[in-house]
Amino acid sequence: MVILTVVLGNEKMEGRILKRMHERMIKNFMDIIIMAELLKSPLSGYDVISYIHSKFNLLVSSGTVYSLLYSLERNELVEGTWDEKKRIYRLTDKGKKTIETILNANDKIKIFVANILNL
Repeated sequence: MVILTVVLGNEKMEGRILKRMHERMIKNFMDIIIMAELLKSPLSGYDVISYIHSKFNLLVSSGTVYSLLYSLERNELVEGTWDEKKRIYRLTDKGKKTIETILNANDKIKIFVANILNL
């Protein structure tokens, strides 16, 4: 009985740790996630929030998403235009080149992450 409790306790702790790591990774790479999705089609800020929630089961605040979109816009990676009552974001040419470079470096990124985890 005690062994079962310890095992279940470790599974719960492992689940919490993995959940926090998942959230942290999504938040840290949210700019790349947004740009990769914008490569497929233009999105509003609300669309980005919905996408992240449905794809990663993570609810992010509108302040987080819009702040990031404005930052991407200031860096000329995305362009926002008004469409009726909402702002629609599209990748600029600079944004397309940037995200394509990142996505093409997939193997290098995997090796980098593996090296980090093999301290």
